[in-house]
Amino acid sequence: MGLFDFLTREIAIDLGTANTLIIMNDKVVVDEPSIVARDIQTGAFVAIGKTAQQMHGKTHKLIETIRPLKDGVIADFESAEQMIRGMIKMIHTGNRLISPSLRMVVCIPSGITEVEKRAVRDSAEHAGAKEVFLIHEPMAAAIGIGIDVEEPMGNMIIDIGGGTSEIAVIALGGIVCDKSIRVAGDDFTKDIEEYMRRQHNILVGERTAEQIKIEVGSALTDLGDKAPPPFAVRGRDLMTGIPKEISITYSEVAHALDKSISKIEEAILNALEMTPPELSADIYKTGIYLAGGGSMLRGLDSRISEKTKLPIHIAEDPLRAVARGTSIALKNIGRFQFLMR
Repeated sequence: MGLFDFLTREIAIDLGTANTLIIMNDKVVVDEPSIVARDIQTGAFVAIGKTAQQMHGKTHKLIETIRPLKDGVIADFESAEQMIRGMIKMIHTGNRLISPSLRMVVCIPSGITEVEKRAVRDSAEHAGAKEVFLIHEPMAAAIGIGIDVEEPMGNMIIDIGGGTSEIAVIALGGIVCDKSIRVAGDDFTKDIEEYMRRQHNILVGERTAEQIKIEVGSALTDLGDKAPPPFAVRGRDLMTGIPKEISITYSEVAHALDKSISKIEEAILNALEMTPPELSADIYKTGIYLAGGGSMLRGLDSRISEKTKLPIHIAEDPLRAVARGTSIALKNIGRFQFLMR
């Protein structure tokens, strides 16, 4: 093996609904939105990642933007393959005469079906992977946070991504019980769009709603001295059809997101009910770990803590915890039993 090591390139991919990250040699080499733009006439893909994101919602009738993943799984096979291929090309490896063969570890939601698993594996293989390993997202998140997943200690991980929220109790290198619900960051964005239309008679696009979520998104109606200032939102007035600007506060956004957050809370309580008693005792001691972009919502940790009466820890870099865990798993392919071939 040693002689041909330079011909094999190992990469870890966090294939997310909202963002895709690729890690090589412990460094994040690609961090791009999971979106592609396609020319409708020729069928050629004209942009991938950030460039395609800038076109989203602003295209004319000859170009369409596609998000290949929906609810954490591949919805558009061809686009997903082109996206993975394009992102692998973004990795600069210098000029090589022979293109190296790829060994990949890709993370997948824990509530995924066999057919959906197959789609991920096929997409990776079509994009040039010789060997593909799959790892469940909560497991990758746990490794990325720095938890020793192989010890006989129960840990609860909640990974709130773009398409799915994954809740899992992990012990002895395996998932003991898990709950995967398709309510996550994208639903928060939709809730905000809906709220703006209903409450303010103003039509905003997905990108603006996402911006509102980042600037003034909150899970609590009262954040005290941590409150962000009101945010100016521009959109189309539904009554007159003329563009206008209004100001929105974080407590309004908290009202808009309340229903979706309640669904996540319910799923957490469900997962805690399914947990074996010995592991429940461990979780009482260690608390709950939060990862994923959704965990960055202001006040979410306090709200979950209030509901479960347990301590909540947010990962250091929640957006990259899963990718980092996938990368560590890649280095320990021989050791970790939970990697699926």
